[in-house]
Order: sequence, then structure tokens, then C-alpha cells
Amino acid sequence: MAKTNPKTIAKAKRVSRIRKKISGTSERPRLRVFKSNKHMYAQIIDDAAGHTLVSMSTVDKEFALGEEKGKVGAAKKIGIMLAIRAKAAGISKVVFDRGGSIYHGRVKSLSDGAREGGLEF
Repeated sequence: MAKTNPKTIAKAKRVSRIRKKISGTSERPRLRVFKSNKHMYAQIIDDAAGHTLVSMSTVDKEFALGEEKGKVGAAKKIGIMLAIRAKAAGISKVVFDRGGSIYHGRVKSLSDGAREGGLEF
């Protein structure tokens, strides 16, 4: 039987606490952010239908780190590319879900990039 990590349990509690308050609709879907130690993932989700509408991550084939250096620069580029894909899909307004992470560093950089790309929070 696997042992549970207290940090994992605490993050799961934060995520569920946030999800009680935030929900994405078809008019205003939810922008969900997940970060690991190496990569950053973002997806726009319609919770009413239960579908992912648009997604972007550092492991996508179209993603290539150019002038930006480091994880924060990559996160900003992810936000900009996600906003471009969302605009192509007809999405302009979203609800931001930080995924239990602190709104600082990579998470903040991704949201700033999404705003620069044209998404409204």
C-alpha cells in the first residue's frame, strides 16, 4: 500500500476548495493551470459539457523556446500561444483556475501572457 505525502494531500485540499468556487461555462470556460518541476500545462475547459476546448503545454510539438530563458519565460509564451488558440476557437473570456498553486512566478507569468494574447479574465 502506498504512503500518502502530506504535501500531496494539502494540494488536493486547496484544489477542491478552489473548485467549489470556480466553474467554467460554455460562455466563460475555465483556464486551468498545472505546473510540474519541468513543464507547464494549461487548458481551457467547459465544465458544463465536460470537455477540454483548447490546451497548450511545454511538451507540445508547436512549442519551441526562443528568446525567452527559463521556466518563467516559457510560461509566458505558453499563455500567449494558448490565447491565440483560444481566439481561433472563438473564446475571449475565461475564468482563471490557478490549480492550488500560489499566484506567483510561473503561474502569474502564464496569466500575464494570456492577457497579452487577448484573453479577458
